[in-house]
Amino acid sequence: MKKARLTLAALSIVAAGLFAFNVITNGSVKGTVKPADAAVRAWAISGTDTLKADIANGAFEITDAKPGTYKVIIEANAPYKNASKEGVEVKDGESTDVGEIALEQ
Repeated sequence: MKKARLTLAALSIVAAGLFAFNVITNGSVKGTVKPADAAVRAWAISGTDTLKADIANGAFEITDAKPGTYKVIIEANAPYKNASKEGVEVKDGESTDVGEIALEQ
């Protein structure tokens, strides 16, 4: 009887330990750039985290972004100017769409 109680207690502790931790799943940032051939790369910066993705056909998606607030920077080709968007909020396991970013000459 005593052995059964100890086994049950140990199993309860292990089960509670497994459910005590939340798994954090990273999100992503996506959007488009206009004109489509005006930019090379998109960057997402938050604190010391810096992520990048190439822009293809005017679209980008920066993956593996930890939850938090980011500044998105679009690296433009000349004669266009770089553009940025502040306050982009990435949530746990979600994709954040920043919409269309128009580049100026």
